[in-house]
Amino acid sequence: MKINSYQEFQQSLQNNMPDEDWSDGLKALWFDAKGDWGSSHNIAQEMHSNLGSLIHAYLHRKEGDEFNAGYWYRKAQRSYPKISLEAELEEIVISIL
Repeated sequence: MKINSYQEFQQSLQNNMPDEDWSDGLKALWFDAKGDWGSSHNIAQEMHSNLGSLIHAYLHRKEGDEFNAGYWYRKAQRSYPKISLEAELEEIVISIL
């Protein structure tokens, strides 16, 4: 199932699993939004790209590990965000869509 908006992403959280055709980045964020930080982190750490580093940074920021998050934001070539975690999640999902 292709999704075209953040609203559709949020609606997909009613499902038991993400769509198998989604990108790893979208799947990682879906698991995080469902409250499964571990599954999200497992996917993100296998993504050797700027997007993978960004998701990895977001996840460590979410867990409160600012030092580790800072490392991953730098690796993603991003500055440490000043927005809420919810806003950052939405921003990353939209960038993938």
